[in-house]
This record gives sequence, C-alpha cells and structure tokens, in this order.
Amino acid sequence: MTTPEAAPDVPHTPDLADTPEGPDTPDTPDVTVTVIVYNDAERLPRAVASLRRQTHADIEIIISDDHSTDATPEVARRLAAEDPRILYLRLPENSGGCSAPRNRALEIARAPYLMFLDSDDELPADAVELLLAAHREREVDFTMGAVQRVRIDTGRRSTWMPHLVDRRRTVEGIEADPRLLFEHLSTSKMYARAFLDRHGLRFPEGIHYEDQLFTAQAYCLAKEFTIIPEQVYRWYIEPYADSGSRSISNQRHKLGNVADRIRVQRLIDTFLAESGHESLREDKDYKFLKHDFRMYAGDLPYRDDAWLESFAQIVNPYLATLAPGAYARLPRAERVVLQLVREGRTEQVRVAARGLGHGVAPRTVTADAQGRTYWGDTVAQGPRSRRELDVTDLELDTRPFPGALLRHEIVELTPGPGASLDLAVRTYDPGLRLAVGPQRACLLLTPGRRLTVPFRLLPVRPGVFEGRVHLDLVAAAPPVQGFAGVRHPLLRLEQNGLAHTSLLLAPLAFPALTARIGYRSGTAPHQVTVEPEGRNPGRLQVRWTPVGVTAHLVQPLARKVAPPKVRRAARLVRSVLR
Repeated sequence: MTTPEAAPDVPHTPDLADTPEGPDTPDTPDVTVTVIVYNDAERLPRAVASLRRQTHADIEIIISDDHSTDATPEVARRLAAEDPRILYLRLPENSGGCSAPRNRALEIARAPYLMFLDSDDELPADAVELLLAAHREREVDFTMGAVQRVRIDTGRRSTWMPHLVDRRRTVEGIEADPRLLFEHLSTSKMYARAFLDRHGLRFPEGIHYEDQLFTAQAYCLAKEFTIIPEQVYRWYIEPYADSGSRSISNQRHKLGNVADRIRVQRLIDTFLAESGHESLREDKDYKFLKHDFRMYAGDLPYRDDAWLESFAQIVNPYLATLAPGAYARLPRAERVVLQLVREGRTEQVRVAARGLGHGVAPRTVTADAQGRTYWGDTVAQGPRSRRELDVTDLELDTRPFPGALLRHEIVELTPGPGASLDLAVRTYDPGLRLAVGPQRACLLLTPGRRLTVPFRLLPVRPGVFEGRVHLDLVAAAPPVQGFAGVRHPLLRLEQNGLAHTSLLLAPLAFPALTARIGYRSGTAPHQVTVEPEGRNPGRLQVRWTPVGVTAHLVQPLARKVAPPKVRRAARLVRSVLR
C-alpha cells in the first residue's frame, strides 16, 4: 500500500469506541492484525475476508485507512458492521506511506501479538494459527514464515527467498544468519507486543521503504526469533504495472524513489553503528547491491542521459561508502554495471545492463600486457576500475561451447508482406569462440509447434558476424485450440555437433507491428503483434491474441475439456467453420 505525502499523529476517529477495548469486544484477543489501506475499496474486502476465515478466530482486525478519497470508508464501515472483531480507524489526513497507519493502529491494538497486512494481499487461512503456535512453543520476540508471491499478470506462484525459510528453526540473533537481511518484509512476521514496546520500535514516518529500516531494527534488537517453513503471507505483485501504480516498487523511474531508497540505507547504516551491529555492515551492503541496486540496474538501458546522470549523482556518494567485500560477492556482470555508473559512462551503462542475469556477453573486450581481459574497447585505468571491469573470470575464450557468452542484437527490423518481417542480426563473439568464416544459424520460435528459420551469419571483423533472416509468423503455428501469450525468439548456433542457444536483443524502441493470421494459414485465427519487450534485457517479443471463433468458442471450450479432447473438438469446430 502506498500513498502521496506525510501527516502528524492523529487521535481516535469516531469509528472507534472511546475505550481501548473497542465496541462490543471486552475480552483481550490473542492477535491483532492491522490492514492498512489507501484508495483500495476494490481489494480491501478480499484482504479482510482472508482474516475472517483464519483457523485461529480469536483475533482483532483493525482497518487503518490513510484518509482514502474513494469508496474505501464505506466499504470498511460495512465490513466492520458485519463482524464485531473489526475496527475501522481513519486518519484525518493522508500520511503518504505505510508507517503512519500502522503506527496509529499500534496505539489502539489490544492483543499481545501483532501482525500487518496490506490491503492488496492476503493471509493464508492458517497463518495466524501457525505463527501464534510458534510463539507459544518458545517465547521469542517474533516469528516469521514463508511468503507466497503471486504474479497478477501470469498467475505464477513462487516462494519469496525460499532458501531462508526452508526449515523450522529458532535464530539466536541476526549475526547467526545475516542472509536474513534479504527478507525485509514486515508483513511476514508476528511480533510480541512487549518486544516492540520494550525497544520503542515503530515504523519510521515520512519516508518510503520503511519496511527495510523497521525489519533491520527488529532483526538486530531481537534476542531470538523463530522461522517456520509454512506459508503465512500471500503477496500479489504486478511487476510490469504502469508508472501510475500505487506500488512504490513500480515507481523506480522516479528519481525521488531512488533518493528514498538511499536515505533508508543510510538510516540503517547509522542504526547498525549506534546499536553495536557494525559487524553486519558488509552483509547489509551486499544485500543493498544484490537486491536494491539490482532492481534499478535492469531498467538502466531504458533511461536517457539526463536521468542516468542524475541517478549517478544520487547513488555514487553512497556506493563509495560500501564495503569492498560486498562488491566482491557479486556476479561479474553486476560489478561491471556498478563501476560504469560510478564512472559516469552512460552509454556503456546501457550496453552492459542489457541481459543482466541472462548470460549476455560484452560487445568488446580488451586485453592488457599481462593477459588480463577488461570490459570495453580500452584497458581499464586506476586500481578500482581495473578490479571491477576485469572480466577474465568470465572465461570468454575457454567456456564449453553450449555455455559460451555471445551477444545477438537486431540492428535493423523491416516489416514484410502479411505477418512477416526481415531482421538484420549482429552477433558479438568477444571470446572468439566461433570458427572463422560463415556460421550456420537459426531462429527458434515456439507458440505451439517449434518454428525453425535457418540463416547465415557472415564475418565482418574478428569477433563480429552479421546476417539477415526472414521471419514469417504465419508459419509459427499456435496450438489448434489457440494461444494467448508471448514468446521471444531465440538464436541457435551449432559447432562441432554442439548447440548454443541464447536470447535475441531487439532495438529498445520501435513501432509495434500488428497483423491478422486467418483460417487458411494452417491455424485458427489470431492477431499477432511484434514489439520490443520494453523491460529486462529488451528481447524481440511476439504476442498472439486469439480472435473470432478461436477467442469466443475454441478457447472457452479448451478450458473445460481434457487436452486430447480439446484437440479433437478444436479441429472439429475449425473444419465446420472453414
């Protein structure tokens, strides 16, 4: 939950009774769960419903509203009227973040144990029961469990930081496992109220990324905390939401967002020093580089020079304070991007940041007199630059061919007749792994049956090849029941009986090309769109959208029938309509 700007402490609102017990609930509940909300009337009922169906029912539910301007107040009051366990707290002014609504709820919470829920997420039905049982089994400062991430765009489910919550254990101080600094969510935990009050631990107001500071403080102040492997939080994420999204994580294009993140890191550093936890500094710095900075790094190819220069002005003073050991623990490709940012080499930053995490090679490398290999077309200057831009450890010239580092870029894209296009492809081979002379290559595309399009890459100069390929999307047949989704063409090379397959980088921006594929193309009707991926490495992206009978009849039928019957039914429908 995220909101615009900041407000002072507020009194109880008329939605609450004058006494701490709240309306009609004189007994102290076991657990208070606070649901923070701002302008989220649509999803708030889902969040509250997940609390009302908890297997441990003796809970207090506080809906803490950061002065919403939509229908949230009406929805919240209706929910409170339906269940005596629910209290509605409305802040008189918008605070601009998650901290104030959580803190105001803490002032009136009656239970000895506390949890927090965002209005766009849910708790699994047994979350309260499991975390409370862990508290009662052993008196600890807080308990925590696994977080299930659900992607809204694909429905894919995964566990957040699974290696940190893979077994039940009690940790005696964060120094016993500093990796846990990566799990900085406040919502995956149940806190003993006495622990928070003893240390005066509250959420910092007036800043974003408050969870990171609050959780770092909780980890350091806790003498013991218990981890359970069961899922206790369901986190709905929309990684490619538009820039107007309320999610702070989806506002990385705002330089103020960058400044907020750096500000929180400095606050954490100050706390570590003042609380006697300076020994955690390298682990915390590594977490920042690997998680926080990495979130921005994947977006850098899409930023203009002015933005990149401002970004560097914000982050570079902080990067200079980080422990050298934290840099040394990063993958080499990430160290290169960081160093290029620190050197202000904006154009090179864009090149290096494309393909992070996907095994994409540099365009060029340069060797020094000692045989060390450096990123780019010149030997790095200065001790730090030489240390960070030294890519010798990538073994560009000795890796087995299937895992060799190559770079394939589309340098020209021309629409052809119908649903076809012509691509000019350039391949960079900085390790000189490809044999001298023409290379046999092919594009692979698999919306259903695999489409293989052979072409030739011709040498231009040592380490650089170019070729042209005609891609007719009519030949890329989706399944008979239709296909709604996205595919990214791959480029495959073969050498001495071994195959190498890697992604194909597209121009970062070009007009989307759309065509309709009809019945007589050997498949059901679809609209197909070719576009730049617009995120991550920026691959060539092909999107299929069923139209006509495929969308209205065949696909709905496919969702109800077993796969073999789907194929028979789809063929029958198509043959009748044809």
